[in-house]
Amino acid sequence: MYFDSFPIIQYGSTDGTIKNVTNLLRRVAIRTKVKTNAALFDTYDIKSGETPEIIADKFYDDPELHWVIMLVNNVTDRYHDWPMNEQQFSTFVNEKYSNPDGIHHHEITQESGDTTQKIEVYDPDLISSDTDAYTSATPITNREYEESEQDRKRKIRLLDPEVVDTFVDEFKLLMRESFI
Repeated sequence: MYFDSFPIIQYGSTDGTIKNVTNLLRRVAIRTKVKTNAALFDTYDIKSGETPEIIADKFYDDPELHWVIMLVNNVTDRYHDWPMNEQQFSTFVNEKYSNPDGIHHHEITQESGDTTQKIEVYDPDLISSDTDAYTSATPITNREYEESEQDRKRKIRLLDPEVVDTFVDEFKLLMRESFI
């Protein structure tokens, strides 16, 4: 369904033959005005094992609309931009780090402005120094860091089901009208 909207172009190969191919380089972007319109979106926390197809089926009654979810959330690489299930995550962390429970970095509480914001400190010499500035630094393990990255990926925006058809129609129109 997604690639049906892409135009077909003629492509010449090195042996001189011409083939009709799908122009995968065609791109359209969601207008900033649409992206920032909170009335058009709901927030959603992806549950372990949920795929874009499962979520599209659950909310739009059509798993083929998985591309809408990915486009709205700027997911271009399903293997790196989408959260992993528990088994994938465990394998990933164990393969990436020789010590998954080793210290990745430290965090300190910001003292001015938004005090709920944490500041990441990666220099262990600053933490071990005698300065009072970093005595409250909290060590964050490799596993905890990767878990927070997965949690960040779990929070997505879903286009309101009432406007999905309009969104798809406009996407198709823009794909036909744009040039390249």
